[in-house]
Amino acid sequence: MFAKLIAPAILVASFTQFAFAQTEFTATLAGHAVLPAQTFIDPPADAPEDLKISGKFTDSLTRNEKIGTFEGRSAGRPTGVFLPFKGQPVQGHSGIKKMADGTYWVLTDNGFGAKANSPDAALFLSHYRIDVASGKIERLRTVFLHDPDKKVPFRVVHEGTAKRFLTGADFDPEGFQIIGDKFWIGEEFGPYLIRASMDGKIEAVFETMADGKPVMSPDHFKVVTPGPGQALPATVNLGRSRGYEGLASSTDGKFIYGLLEGALWDNNTKDWEKVQGQQVLRVLEFSVAEEKWTGRHWKYVLSPGATAIGDFNMIDATTALVIERDNGEGTADRACADNKAAPNCFHDLAKFKRVVKIEMDDANVNGPVRKIGFVDLMKIQDPQGKSRKPLNSGVLTFPFFTIENVDVVDSKHIIVGNDNNLPFSSSRDPNKADDNEFILLEVEALLRAR
Repeated sequence: MFAKLIAPAILVASFTQFAFAQTEFTATLAGHAVLPAQTFIDPPADAPEDLKISGKFTDSLTRNEKIGTFEGRSAGRPTGVFLPFKGQPVQGHSGIKKMADGTYWVLTDNGFGAKANSPDAALFLSHYRIDVASGKIERLRTVFLHDPDKKVPFRVVHEGTAKRFLTGADFDPEGFQIIGDKFWIGEEFGPYLIRASMDGKIEAVFETMADGKPVMSPDHFKVVTPGPGQALPATVNLGRSRGYEGLASSTDGKFIYGLLEGALWDNNTKDWEKVQGQQVLRVLEFSVAEEKWTGRHWKYVLSPGATAIGDFNMIDATTALVIERDNGEGTADRACADNKAAPNCFHDLAKFKRVVKIEMDDANVNGPVRKIGFVDLMKIQDPQGKSRKPLNSGVLTFPFFTIENVDVVDSKHIIVGNDNNLPFSSSRDPNKADDNEFILLEVEALLRAR
């Protein structure tokens, strides 16, 4: 009742304070580790022969089995890395969790960026020791997702095999949590929430619900491709590849929070869900014990200049970190003249790459999260010379198209990593495929901010 009496101007000011982070904090580099772009692993011995060579369908979706004959490109620029690959690339880092012993689990996404071109990309998570002091990354273990008990409700690529290893044509995993002895994985195609054992065996697949209705992208298994001149089914209310990009969990492990990368379609307004003209991404709450969506949500309002989020992890019971970004890549020192695309320069520069601290509690359920502050990943201070890449105007930039890993390390530090989209991203050098990088950032002021 009180809210109805508040003047509209005050309501607008209050909303603006909640939805847009105005306070910038400094990020200082405390360590830097690099995994070379061309890092490959063999699939399990009992995996289908098809998974021994990956990237066979990336050249116009036409089969190409001759290793190293098709060069990857980033916005039209050659990257110097050629497909198909022998083995599976350890690339596409798309979610990270720090463990109590200081090691990290890292999720690899669907492979080559689309459902159609990734049927030979295995899905897996890797356990790493990341030593930012030496710059070395040691892979301790890799767990491949598989579905021998047929818990996946649709036909998978390796349907006729005993172990049914999953591929990037089945799911696009983009975020994960470890609760007890289970992996919980958020994926983009459905979008679905997946539970797996710690050895990668699928135990359950949950469809997504919002506002009492299923959330479905055009790639959901129940959606039939429309014929010429026909509209998508009314059940489709999310864009392609706009499912879960971030997956967080409450500190007590009772709830999972799935953050969509895209806005839901509003059939009433015939537009994507917006607040004050900015697209709204839903944070949906799932009860682990009840194994169902609670119906509660929060609204993450994209900042002007941002086009997507990259990752999402809780700091404590009510605050979290979110990567918010634009679609640009590269730095001004290698910019194209007049911003015209060319094969050896950047024409769409990285401008908006942030880690944002938000608050989401019972007071703002079904409303916008409160943005507390942010650090700018395009101007990381490096007074101690920790960077393993060249600086730009005296600061370390993180100018990657996709930055998809963030987690809290301790009370002063966070870890951030890129998704290198091998071999389709070249954000540091216009013609060199990106490595997988992890940076340790001292951001005590951001973590303490309220």
